[in-house]
Amino acid sequence: MSEAIIQTEVVVVGAGPAGLFQLFQLGLQGIACHLVEALPHAGGQCAELYPHKPIYDIPGIPACTGRELAAQLQEQLRPFPIEWHWGQTVQSLASLDDGRVELRTQQGLCLVARAVVLALGVGAFTPRPLKLEGVDALLNRQVFMQSHDRSAVLAQRKVVVYGGDEEAVARLLELANLPLPQRPAQLMLLHRRDVFKGSDVQLAQLQQLREANAVQVCIGQLQSLNRNEGGHLSDLGVLGADGTVFSLPLDVLLVYQGISPRLGTLEQWGLAMQQKALVVDPARFSTSLPGVYAIGDMASYPGKRKLIVCAFHEATLAAFAIAESLQQAPVLLQYTTTSTRLLQRLGRLPTHD
Repeated sequence: MSEAIIQTEVVVVGAGPAGLFQLFQLGLQGIACHLVEALPHAGGQCAELYPHKPIYDIPGIPACTGRELAAQLQEQLRPFPIEWHWGQTVQSLASLDDGRVELRTQQGLCLVARAVVLALGVGAFTPRPLKLEGVDALLNRQVFMQSHDRSAVLAQRKVVVYGGDEEAVARLLELANLPLPQRPAQLMLLHRRDVFKGSDVQLAQLQQLREANAVQVCIGQLQSLNRNEGGHLSDLGVLGADGTVFSLPLDVLLVYQGISPRLGTLEQWGLAMQQKALVVDPARFSTSLPGVYAIGDMASYPGKRKLIVCAFHEATLAAFAIAESLQQAPVLLQYTTTSTRLLQRLGRLPTHD
């Protein structure tokens, strides 16, 4: 069977504020886009590192949190038919003989585009590994790392959520609030301390579930993954506060140990770099590889400032440069207040054939 290759005009890598606004600017240009993101959701560094902290320097918005900003940027994209690829980490990037760019991910996705925009922030956020013997054989079967993928079979199963940060608490609450047919038969939160992170509302909900015995909380350090004769995960070895190891039966383990940014294979793609950032032309935000552009924290040029508002400016110039490259002609500057074409693309005016 031949490999499935997705062909498109532009691929944007990274769904942080820079990548999301890049999609908006490309949408205004009428350019078809795919988005590739290592995380299972939008927001990037904003949503992961300061989801509830206020941001005060976004134009026209007195204050918003990282997650609120990501949500509003996604809402702004609603008029455009973007193809989203979540949980995909870019493995390689290469120029083809016809001038297009081929992008491949670790998960087996292959896209060929006329242009690629790297909005990578400080790197791809990936789950911190679970350093236990035998974990590789169980990954994406009974052990899931930092995953909100609903394809995992959790209904009527014994599920353990391992972690104490906000992602772990949020996932536990999500599962506990599922309707009965989809809800796990047993739900447990495992953490080394009886201290959890989350919003006041989340922590209050967790306490209510504990008091109602709807979920169990187990305090201890995960020591081993124990399998039965058939090779299936059957129970966890947990080191308790008293220094003894006890067994915790389960069917599925959801691991939330946090994430960390990594450059991965970026340094092998043949792009000019300076201090682990991509060197770009500040007039076009093109990199040293034809057809590849970079914006946001990963882009480097004289006078660079790592601010969200600067990334929005970079995305705008990159969109114009890409549009002119694809059309092989100058792009007329138009305004969303007066342009019939832009208002039609935004769904504010009907499109006439």
